[in-house]
Amino acid sequence: MNEHLHEHPGDDHDRTHAHPGLRPDVDDRLTYYQIMEIAVRELLIEKGVLSGEAVRREVEKMDARSPAQGARVVARAWHDAAFKAKLLEQGNDALVDLGLERGPYKLVIVENTAEVHNVVVCTLCSCYPRWLLGLPPDWYKSRNYRSRTVREPRAVLREFGLDLRNEVTVRVHDSTADMRYLVLPARPAGTEGWSEEQLASIVTRDCMIGVAVPRADR
Repeated sequence: MNEHLHEHPGDDHDRTHAHPGLRPDVDDRLTYYQIMEIAVRELLIEKGVLSGEAVRREVEKMDARSPAQGARVVARAWHDAAFKAKLLEQGNDALVDLGLERGPYKLVIVENTAEVHNVVVCTLCSCYPRWLLGLPPDWYKSRNYRSRTVREPRAVLREFGLDLRNEVTVRVHDSTADMRYLVLPARPAGTEGWSEEQLASIVTRDCMIGVAVPRADR
Protein backbone atom coordinates (compact mmCIF):
# COMPACT_ATOMS: atom_id res chain seq x y z
CA MET A 1 0.00 0.00 0.00
CA ASN A 2 1.37 3.44 -0.85
CA GLU A 3 1.58 6.55 1.25
CA HIS A 4 -1.16 9.08 0.59
CA LEU A 5 -0.66 12.81 1.16
CA HIS A 6 -3.41 15.33 0.55
CA GLU A 7 -2.58 19.04 0.56
CA HIS A 8 -5.21 21.69 1.20
CA PRO A 9 -4.15 25.37 0.83
CA GLY A 10 -6.49 28.10 2.00
CA ASP A 11 -9.41 27.08 -0.23
CA ASP A 12 -11.79 26.83 2.69
CA HIS A 13 -15.53 26.18 2.48
CA ASP A 14 -17.96 27.88 4.82
CA ARG A 15 -19.80 24.90 6.23
CA THR A 16 -21.05 24.03 9.67
CA HIS A 17 -20.79 20.47 10.94
CA ALA A 18 -21.25 18.74 14.26
CA HIS A 19 -18.11 17.53 16.06
CA PRO A 20 -16.84 14.46 14.15
CA GLY A 21 -16.83 12.39 17.32
CA LEU A 22 -20.49 13.15 18.05
CA ARG A 23 -22.18 12.61 14.72
CA PRO A 24 -23.92 9.24 14.44
CA ASP A 25 -21.85 6.48 12.87
CA VAL A 26 -22.92 3.09 11.60
CA ASP A 27 -20.36 1.04 13.52
CA ASP A 28 -22.79 -1.03 15.57
CA ARG A 29 -22.11 -4.39 13.89
CA LEU A 30 -19.04 -6.55 13.56
CA THR A 31 -17.11 -6.22 10.34
CA TYR A 32 -15.88 -9.16 8.29
CA TYR A 33 -12.37 -8.76 9.70
CA GLN A 34 -13.57 -8.49 13.30
CA ILE A 35 -15.51 -11.72 12.89
CA MET A 36 -12.45 -13.33 11.30
CA GLU A 37 -10.22 -12.18 14.19
CA ILE A 38 -12.58 -13.66 16.78
CA ALA A 39 -12.80 -16.94 14.89
CA VAL A 40 -9.01 -17.25 14.45
CA ARG A 41 -8.35 -16.31 18.09
CA GLU A 42 -10.83 -18.86 19.41
CA LEU A 43 -9.40 -21.53 17.11
CA LEU A 44 -5.82 -20.84 18.28
CA ILE A 45 -6.91 -21.07 21.90
CA GLU A 46 -8.84 -24.29 21.22
CA LYS A 47 -5.75 -25.82 19.52
CA GLY A 48 -3.48 -24.80 22.39
CA VAL A 49 -1.37 -22.42 20.32
CA LEU A 50 -2.40 -19.53 22.57
CA SER A 51 -4.04 -19.36 25.94
CA GLY A 52 -6.83 -17.06 26.98
CA GLU A 53 -4.52 -15.78 29.72
CA ALA A 54 -1.83 -14.84 27.19
CA VAL A 55 -4.37 -12.96 25.10
CA ARG A 56 -5.62 -11.15 28.21
CA ARG A 57 -2.08 -10.10 29.19
CA GLU A 58 -1.41 -8.69 25.71
CA VAL A 59 -4.67 -6.75 25.76
CA GLU A 60 -3.80 -5.33 29.19
CA LYS A 61 -0.36 -4.34 27.90
CA MET A 62 -1.92 -2.47 25.00
CA ASP A 63 -4.46 -0.80 27.28
CA ALA A 64 -1.65 0.40 29.57
CA ARG A 65 0.04 2.40 26.80
CA SER A 66 -0.66 6.12 26.83
CA PRO A 67 0.16 9.31 24.88
CA ALA A 68 2.80 10.11 27.52
CA GLN A 69 5.35 8.20 25.45
CA GLY A 70 4.71 10.33 22.40
CA ALA A 71 4.78 13.49 24.52
CA ARG A 72 8.29 12.55 25.69
CA VAL A 73 9.39 12.29 22.07
CA VAL A 74 7.99 15.72 21.19
CA ALA A 75 9.47 17.35 24.29
CA ARG A 76 12.92 15.93 23.54
CA ALA A 77 12.69 17.16 19.93
CA TRP A 78 11.84 20.66 21.16
CA HIS A 79 14.70 20.53 23.65
CA ASP A 80 17.43 18.85 21.58
CA ALA A 81 18.08 19.96 17.98
CA ALA A 82 20.25 16.92 17.18
CA PHE A 83 17.55 14.53 18.38
CA LYS A 84 14.94 16.41 16.36
CA ALA A 85 17.03 16.14 13.19
CA LYS A 86 17.38 12.38 13.66
CA LEU A 87 13.70 12.00 14.53
CA LEU A 88 12.65 13.66 11.27
CA GLU A 89 15.03 11.47 9.25
CA GLN A 90 14.91 8.16 11.14
CA GLY A 91 11.89 8.12 13.38
CA ASN A 92 12.17 4.56 14.70
CA ASP A 93 15.90 4.78 15.41
CA ALA A 94 15.44 8.04 17.32
CA LEU A 95 12.94 6.33 19.62
CA VAL A 96 15.59 3.80 20.63
CA ASP A 97 17.94 6.67 21.57
CA LEU A 98 15.25 7.81 23.99
CA GLY A 99 14.92 4.33 25.49
CA LEU A 100 11.53 3.71 23.89
CA GLU A 101 10.20 0.78 21.89
CA ARG A 102 11.26 1.03 18.26
CA GLY A 103 7.80 -0.03 17.14
CA PRO A 104 6.60 -2.65 14.67
CA TYR A 105 5.94 -0.20 11.81
CA LYS A 106 7.87 2.51 10.02
CA LEU A 107 7.36 5.77 11.91
CA VAL A 108 7.23 9.00 9.89
CA ILE A 109 7.38 12.30 11.78
CA VAL A 110 5.69 15.30 10.12
CA GLU A 111 6.57 18.71 11.50
CA ASN A 112 4.18 21.62 11.90
CA THR A 113 5.54 25.04 10.96
CA ALA A 114 4.16 28.54 10.58
CA GLU A 115 3.30 27.69 6.96
CA VAL A 116 2.21 24.04 7.19
CA HIS A 117 -0.13 22.16 9.50
CA ASN A 118 -0.26 18.36 9.43
CA VAL A 119 -3.11 16.07 10.41
CA VAL A 120 -3.19 12.27 10.43
CA VAL A 121 -5.97 9.92 9.40
CA CYS A 122 -6.38 6.30 8.36
CA THR A 123 -9.02 6.17 5.67
CA LEU A 124 -9.19 2.36 5.52
CA CYS A 125 -9.35 1.41 9.20
CA SER A 126 -7.60 2.82 12.29
CA CYS A 127 -3.83 2.48 11.73
CA TYR A 128 -2.21 4.44 14.56
CA PRO A 129 1.14 4.50 16.46
CA ARG A 130 -0.27 2.66 19.45
CA TRP A 131 3.12 1.98 21.00
CA LEU A 132 3.52 5.76 21.41
CA LEU A 133 -0.05 7.01 21.83
CA GLY A 134 -1.99 4.09 23.27
CA LEU A 135 -5.38 3.14 21.90
CA PRO A 136 -6.88 5.45 19.27
CA PRO A 137 -9.91 7.53 20.33
CA ASP A 138 -13.30 6.45 19.05
CA TRP A 139 -13.62 9.49 16.79
CA TYR A 140 -10.36 8.59 15.01
CA LYS A 141 -11.83 5.21 14.08
CA SER A 142 -15.20 6.61 13.02
CA ARG A 143 -16.21 6.50 9.38
CA ASN A 144 -17.12 10.17 9.66
CA TYR A 145 -13.60 11.33 10.59
CA ARG A 146 -11.91 8.94 8.17
CA SER A 147 -13.91 10.13 5.18
CA ARG A 148 -14.25 13.84 5.88
CA THR A 149 -10.69 14.63 6.95
CA VAL A 150 -9.27 14.04 3.46
CA ARG A 151 -12.09 15.98 1.79
CA GLU A 152 -12.60 18.97 4.10
CA PRO A 153 -9.85 19.01 6.73
CA ARG A 154 -10.32 22.65 7.67
CA ALA A 155 -13.96 22.08 8.52
CA VAL A 156 -13.05 19.05 10.64
CA LEU A 157 -10.28 20.96 12.43
CA ARG A 158 -12.67 23.81 13.21
CA GLU A 159 -14.97 21.32 14.89
CA PHE A 160 -12.07 20.43 17.18
CA GLY A 161 -11.64 24.13 17.95
CA LEU A 162 -8.66 24.66 15.65
CA ASP A 163 -9.25 27.48 13.15
CA LEU A 164 -6.21 27.92 10.93
CA ARG A 165 -5.34 30.97 8.86
CA ASN A 166 -6.03 30.63 5.14
CA GLU A 167 -2.32 31.12 4.43
CA VAL A 168 -1.50 27.88 6.25
CA THR A 169 -1.38 24.79 4.04
CA VAL A 170 -3.05 21.74 5.57
CA ARG A 171 -1.43 18.40 4.75
CA VAL A 172 -3.43 15.26 5.44
CA HIS A 173 -1.36 12.10 5.92
CA ASP A 174 -3.12 8.79 5.33
CA SER A 175 -1.59 5.97 7.38
CA THR A 176 -0.94 2.62 5.73
CA ALA A 177 -0.65 -1.00 6.82
CA ASP A 178 3.11 -0.67 7.34
CA MET A 179 3.55 3.04 8.10
CA ARG A 180 2.47 5.23 11.01
CA TYR A 181 2.59 9.02 11.33
CA LEU A 182 3.20 11.24 14.34
CA VAL A 183 2.78 15.02 14.18
CA LEU A 184 5.59 17.08 15.71
CA PRO A 185 3.73 20.22 16.80
CA ALA A 186 5.32 23.63 16.68
CA ARG A 187 6.69 24.64 20.07
CA PRO A 188 4.48 27.38 21.51
CA ALA A 189 5.87 30.76 22.49
CA GLY A 190 6.35 31.31 26.19
CA THR A 191 8.01 27.95 26.85
CA GLU A 192 11.59 29.18 26.70
CA GLY A 193 13.64 27.70 29.54
CA TRP A 194 11.09 24.96 30.32
CA SER A 195 12.32 21.50 31.27
CA GLU A 196 11.49 18.48 29.13
CA GLU A 197 8.97 17.39 31.77
CA GLN A 198 7.20 20.75 31.58
CA LEU A 199 7.19 20.65 27.81
CA ALA A 200 5.79 17.10 27.74
CA SER A 201 2.95 18.17 30.04
CA ILE A 202 1.40 20.40 27.36
CA VAL A 203 1.64 17.85 24.52
CA THR A 204 -1.66 16.03 24.22
CA ARG A 205 -2.68 13.05 22.11
CA ASP A 206 -4.72 15.35 19.85
CA CYS A 207 -1.65 17.54 19.22
CA MET A 208 0.23 14.49 17.94
CA ILE A 209 -2.65 13.53 15.64
CA GLY A 210 -2.89 17.12 14.43
CA VAL A 211 -6.40 18.12 15.49
CA ALA A 212 -5.06 20.44 18.21
CA VAL A 213 -1.96 22.50 18.98
CA PRO A 214 -0.11 22.74 22.32
CA ARG A 215 -0.61 25.83 24.44
CA ALA A 216 1.75 27.23 27.05
CA ASP A 217 -1.16 28.28 29.31
CA ARG A 218 -2.56 24.76 29.81
